[in-house]
Amino acid sequence: MHVVPQDQAAGVQRRALVLLAAMAIAGCASRTARQGPDYWSGRLSMQVGSNPPQAFSAGFELSGNSSQGQLLLNSPLGTAVASAQWTAEQAVLRSGSDARRYRSMEELLIQATGAALPLAALFDWLVGVPTPVAGWDTDLSGLNQGRLLASRQNPEPTVQLRILLDR
Repeated sequence: MHVVPQDQAAGVQRRALVLLAAMAIAGCASRTARQGPDYWSGRLSMQVGSNPPQAFSAGFELSGNSSQGQLLLNSPLGTAVASAQWTAEQAVLRSGSDARRYRSMEELLIQATGAALPLAALFDWLVGVPTPVAGWDTDLSGLNQGRLLASRQNPEPTVQLRILLDR
């Protein structure tokens, strides 16, 4: 049996949380008719200007809206890494046999990234509405071609998302 040191396990869990947050922000992916109008999937890369800097890449599936939804996070090989489900009352993050509960998806995102993230604006971005969010710059001009860029300069840490949408 392989025992993972606690500090290494905490690092893996933190990366999973950051990836879930990235997915929630970057849920901007293509809709597939068979899944309905509130379903998106794609791949993203995310760089976080923390100390030390962090970079992540993953596949994802997102369904729902800012009040209720589900997010699945996949490795580059398609293996499920983590999932989050949320309602207006709570959010649950599952990774392997571990499940963590939060008061909201916003709280989960704050724990993952150290900063509040624009969950409500995300769902506007998903449908191409350029909802402004203080500190965030979004480029929706490539959305029809399957690309979305979003970056945050303030507050720190800086965040840069690059999304390639499934077609």
